[in-house]
Amino acid sequence: MFKIKIGYRTIKTAVGTALAIILAQLFDLHSFPSAGIITILCIQATKKKSLRASWSRFLACMLAMIFSSFLFEAIAFHPLVIGLILLLFIPATVAFKINEGIVTSSVIILHLYSAGRITLHLLLNETALIAIGIGVALAMNWYMPSVDNKMIRYQEEIEENFSRILRQISKYLRTNASDWDGKEITETNSIIAEAKSLAFRDVENHFLREEDIYYHYFKMREKQFDVIQRILPLAANIPAKVKQSGMLADFIKDLGENVHPQNTAIIYLEKLKEMEEDFKQMELPKSREEFESRASLFQLMKEMEEYLMLKHSFKGLPHRGKVRMKKRATA
Repeated sequence: MFKIKIGYRTIKTAVGTALAIILAQLFDLHSFPSAGIITILCIQATKKKSLRASWSRFLACMLAMIFSSFLFEAIAFHPLVIGLILLLFIPATVAFKINEGIVTSSVIILHLYSAGRITLHLLLNETALIAIGIGVALAMNWYMPSVDNKMIRYQEEIEENFSRILRQISKYLRTNASDWDGKEITETNSIIAEAKSLAFRDVENHFLREEDIYYHYFKMREKQFDVIQRILPLAANIPAKVKQSGMLADFIKDLGENVHPQNTAIIYLEKLKEMEEDFKQMELPKSREEFESRASLFQLMKEMEEYLMLKHSFKGLPHRGKVRMKKRATA
């Protein structure tokens, strides 16, 4: 048994198409089903896309009527003239960046051809079909369901995976042993990609704002995730017997236990700086192995600094009741 999932866009397309045809019939317009076709073409995934598509199709249709009126009347109502119209019309739409309206305009061109003569009544009829089709599409697309809860869920999943990964890094630094399967790495990569796409779509559904705090949040986490992936091989090169390894393990464990969306990364940046100063006061490495371990350790600390700086440069998400706040620090 197949499960059929019907989304908001499908429902809006179905309702909008029916409504556009009903309105076109009420106004006694010729070729009234075309209003439904225009509505189908203009309903898009976001408000901004719908507005752009509608504007492109409206201008393209107006241009199509100008080309058709002139060439049909000047030459003849013949299929070859339709080809000539398209030969001139399509490059014009590309030049004006309204080529999204080519399909809709082609319907209008064929209406004019079928009429056999160009009249003011015919042009007004086509204009009314376009207005109804586009108007209904914009009305249908005015409502977009909120995605806030879904973005919060993505945020929490990313933070939980970050916490697990950091704790695993800490465990390895302390023992040089781990039974971790690394599934959080592939999971996090997929979640971040989906979350960014959703956040960008949310931006496209708001006319009065160009940026979205969640989009910047997911971009920041994506950059932090790149840092984490660079840290993993560095941690593998640091023996557990190195004294500094245990100190760094404690730091990363603490970091992993305090991953949340608020921004107090400065606390950990200060701790990291203090730890770096402590390391500088320690005895110099006596063997090649110790030297290489110390080099990997300092490189890892630099990566941790970048990880924290990325969060420090982010102003933080607004406080929400669903967000789990741990202590007064963040990663």
